[in-house]
Amino acid sequence: MKPFRIDIPQDQLDDLQHRLAHTRWPDELPAVGWSRGVPLTYLKELAEYWRISYNWRAAEARLNRFPQSTTLIDGANVHFLHVRSPEPDALPLLLTHGWPGSVAEFLDVIGPLTDPRAHGGDGADAFHLVIPSIPGYGFSGPTRETGWNFSRIANAWAELMKRLGYERYAAQGGDIGALISLPLAAMHPERVVGVHVNMLVTPPDGDPSELADLSETDQARLGRMAHFVAELSGYMKLQSTRPQTLSYGLTDSPVGQLAWVVEKFREWTDSAKVPEDAVDRDQLLTNVTIYWLTATAGSSAQVYVETAEMLPIAAVRPPAPLPLSVPLGVAVFPHDIVLPIRRFAERAFSNIVHWSEFERGGHFAAMEEPDLFVGDLRAFARTLKGIGTRRELGGK
Repeated sequence: MKPFRIDIPQDQLDDLQHRLAHTRWPDELPAVGWSRGVPLTYLKELAEYWRISYNWRAAEARLNRFPQSTTLIDGANVHFLHVRSPEPDALPLLLTHGWPGSVAEFLDVIGPLTDPRAHGGDGADAFHLVIPSIPGYGFSGPTRETGWNFSRIANAWAELMKRLGYERYAAQGGDIGALISLPLAAMHPERVVGVHVNMLVTPPDGDPSELADLSETDQARLGRMAHFVAELSGYMKLQSTRPQTLSYGLTDSPVGQLAWVVEKFREWTDSAKVPEDAVDRDQLLTNVTIYWLTATAGSSAQVYVETAEMLPIAAVRPPAPLPLSVPLGVAVFPHDIVLPIRRFAERAFSNIVHWSEFERGGHFAAMEEPDLFVGDLRAFARTLKGIGTRRELGGK
């Protein structure tokens, strides 16, 4: 374990500003809005804000308020935040981000999760937090070899928690973070006391009869999944086949990197017109800036190649999930990419002990609705108390 502190050289920030100031802008067809990608007028304004008004040093200082380290696991240099609760019997919790996210997704929830008393809550709901950057992402990147699929990352997380001294812990994730947390729990049930996800893909099994009596709500969810595959999954197809080619443009052009990420925050969040309707502009730019400064656009996309057979756009039916014997909690935010159908979820996972449906929020739940995210995690953790005492669960 090596202590880590983010300290970006000033010349890299100067280079970013120079590149933004000298962007070569494309043309745009009239009156197409967001239907063909990020609008030119919007992106120009956002890029200029990034260049002139956004303060990376403030974001850097905010991240550095939390203890960080790196450690070499299976050939990857894994970066992580490790924030201990003042409550000695707090439940250890492993939080995993997704794409195009980072550890910055969780900045607004670290305080309430680790120190609920200081935020008007009950100390019994406290967590010790471990928040790693996925290999290839941000300060864990880039990776130096192929083969980093979900199971390999999950095993790296198990090793990380072991090195930190946590014998028993819970896991949470959305997006790719969910697809890492589920196999982690399946492969290490003796350590993972429960897993909570805020994204769950539940495709039908191919039998037409199971679609016959679906409610209108569930039919709409199937339609939403079909719309995602048909209209919104182009990024996934490209990243799962030619991430290296894509990486040249995103690593050389900050505006290219900005557009690639900000489009997803527009399409996957509870935003009426622009991403800032759902997430704070500076926090969004912190997320983008981490990708830019670490030059991990390409390496972060490699996981899509390694897991292509499991993606919704796979040419063949994705494999069944690993058998899960630990309690599962599911939080459904209505503006996520895809929404789970509970009947299908219960067919795949027989141990769902917690299911929440919210009226607002989207894919980046910890950024969009931190209060709902925190509350749901606390509620799920309370269901785990039947497994043993708090100290037995945390067991450090």
